[in-house]
Amino acid sequence: MPPLKLRVGSRESRLAILQAESVCQSLESLNPGLSTELVTCKTRADLDPSLPLATGGRGLFVRELEEALRLNRVDVCVHSAKDVPLP
Repeated sequence: MPPLKLRVGSRESRLAILQAESVCQSLESLNPGLSTELVTCKTRADLDPSLPLATGGRGLFVRELEEALRLNRVDVCVHSAKDVPLP
């Protein structure tokens, strides 16, 4: 059986990468045979920090990662709670 690889999506901000790397390390340590690959992307808010949250709300920080999930470019995403829109 080939090793299981999990693609983990994250924003490219330093904090987001540190958080995602921590999740990857935890997953690998708890699941022998699992390897993770960190896949980063820039969100609208990363590309244009002048955008007011009112333009797209906190969703400005997650839309591109949700799209990566839909397009099967990543298997899971790691978000900061501050970036996830509330219902």
